[in-house]
Amino acid sequence: MKSYVKVMLGLIGTGMLFSCSGKNEENFKYSIDEFADIEVLRYQVPGWDELTLKQKEYVYDLSEAAKWGRDIFWDQNCSYNLQIRKVLENILENYSGDRSSADYQDFLVYAKRVFFSSGIHHHYGEQKILPGCTKDYFGSLMGAAGCSDSLKATLLPVIFDPNILSTRRCQDSGKDLVAESAGNFYEGVTQAEAEKFYAGMEDPNDPRPISYGLNSKLVKRNGKICEDVWKVDGLYGPAIAKIVEWLQKASEAAENDAQKAIIAKLVDYYKTGDLRKWDEYNIAWLQDTVSQVDFVNGFVEDYEDPLNRKASWEAIVDFKDQAASKRTEIISENAQWFEENSPIDPRFRKKHVKGVSAKVINVACLAGDEYPPTAIGINLPNADWIRKEYGSKSVTIANITEAYDLAAQEHPNSILNEFGWDGNEKEQCRKYSTITDNLHTDLHECLGHASGQLMPGVSPGALKEYSSTLEEARADLFALYFLADPKMVELGLLQSGDEYKAEYMDYIRNGMMTQLCRIELGSKVTEAHMQNRKLIAEWCYEKGRDAKVIEKKVREGKTYFVINDFNALRGLFGNLLSEIQRIKSEGDYEAGKNLVLKYGVDIDYDLHKEVLDRYSALDLKPYKGFVNPDIVPVKNESGEIIDYRLEYCDDFIKQCLEYGKEYSAL
Repeated sequence: MKSYVKVMLGLIGTGMLFSCSGKNEENFKYSIDEFADIEVLRYQVPGWDELTLKQKEYVYDLSEAAKWGRDIFWDQNCSYNLQIRKVLENILENYSGDRSSADYQDFLVYAKRVFFSSGIHHHYGEQKILPGCTKDYFGSLMGAAGCSDSLKATLLPVIFDPNILSTRRCQDSGKDLVAESAGNFYEGVTQAEAEKFYAGMEDPNDPRPISYGLNSKLVKRNGKICEDVWKVDGLYGPAIAKIVEWLQKASEAAENDAQKAIIAKLVDYYKTGDLRKWDEYNIAWLQDTVSQVDFVNGFVEDYEDPLNRKASWEAIVDFKDQAASKRTEIISENAQWFEENSPIDPRFRKKHVKGVSAKVINVACLAGDEYPPTAIGINLPNADWIRKEYGSKSVTIANITEAYDLAAQEHPNSILNEFGWDGNEKEQCRKYSTITDNLHTDLHECLGHASGQLMPGVSPGALKEYSSTLEEARADLFALYFLADPKMVELGLLQSGDEYKAEYMDYIRNGMMTQLCRIELGSKVTEAHMQNRKLIAEWCYEKGRDAKVIEKKVREGKTYFVINDFNALRGLFGNLLSEIQRIKSEGDYEAGKNLVLKYGVDIDYDLHKEVLDRYSALDLKPYKGFVNPDIVPVKNESGEIIDYRLEYCDDFIKQCLEYGKEYSAL
């Protein structure tokens, strides 16, 4: 599971810096490009110079393995994506016409948007991205770049017709979610057929079920439904073979035997496609809590599949921030206390919380579903039975959080100044938001996702298309509830015990209003993390309406949501956590569906328009993502590598084109 940042909307970067350890370059410029609704940032890698040569080599090899998965993620998002990307690359590299014209600049913005989203659908809103230039002009660019008439006839309708492959992931419960989704996880099958296929595989009495369908495309050929497995000699084979090649190189530079064994299990899984081996790898990976360098690499998260079964490919390469990890270690050491004091039915609590580990990291490479937009926290593995028997590993990504924070400080305007109710609210949030937001991420990833248990016989996929939203809501509510607990002061994680109010104000403001700036007027909320935040905020607003726990106020024609009773709001968070945990533990699909559809999807038109109008005046971009630093081997006169240095890219399109040349296997 991942935690996506609220700092995208300027909720962090309000005055108090959360620093990661290590030396940063002075006068480092974080923001390098802006277009459409997007800002592209750079991140620094503190602590790089303190790594040994062998550790740097290990990071380099793992990063090469990560970059070779890029084509896989593009193809998973839509079957036409790789063709379209190669056309864009061809035009950008070879077009010799007028690049200063308005038409070409519109084309350039489209190309950047597609590169940022790893495909032709918006990375967050999931609707198809349409070019600003005309179809005829786009066709002329393709012709000038040497594209054939047949290729133009194939791709131009896909690019320009809003009714063709209009949504990457359909969430309209009245439609066939598989047939109406542009994502490339299914071919020739209906939703009903896919659900029946996997229902026939699953054994509800298996205490250790594999994640059926996680690493395959479900297709119908000659009337028969079967899986095309993603493995070395299967679908995506050429790209996976390069990933394996670099993983094996990395193994030679590993810090210890545990890392070598972990890589061996991952390679075995990539070669066979055997999901039992994926479980074995995950168990070995989560048990390695001593290595400084770490990584995620594989088909991991199922957010992009409308049935929440198929996993997108992703990777990160990172190393531990020793100083900042002290707070996450405190949290993980007290996991049993948090579980025992969770406001849920005791039947749904784990009697013995096992293997919960947490650390703060600095990333050196982002890839696949983590590039360019990325999470700030990750908790893995996702299999419920592994979490119950072996535990989980949680990370908070310090240098990404820091980059968001410092990039926000480079901009003169902020969401808080516009949407905060009064001076007291703004002062509290400026003073404490960075602290409490990072603690929220720690609690969400380290304990929230790791808490609770399924009842015997309940399938992990029982909540179907609503599972991601409800799981993120469950983890958020766990964090919100415990942020206000006196235990946080007792553990030394907060000082006065009132700091949590900043997170409560930020969360309600974001869930009720500010996150709506990411959505086109008249649209619905479709992304799981946004649905989760809206669900929580709207539910608490409604349930506390009579007592005015959260009060809607209007001043000079502008709307605000103000918390009047923080203790009562904490109680509402606890009540909703209890219900969502019940829904998950019992697999109550109808109750989960009703919660999401009632509170997490529909948007009040007038409020939405107001938010968009107010936000547009701030000249901010609601979405942010990153370019990676380049890791460059340094050789002596005899050709021996004596170091690896970081070079910080300052050109988004340049990096995209370089990746297209260097890491394209499909």
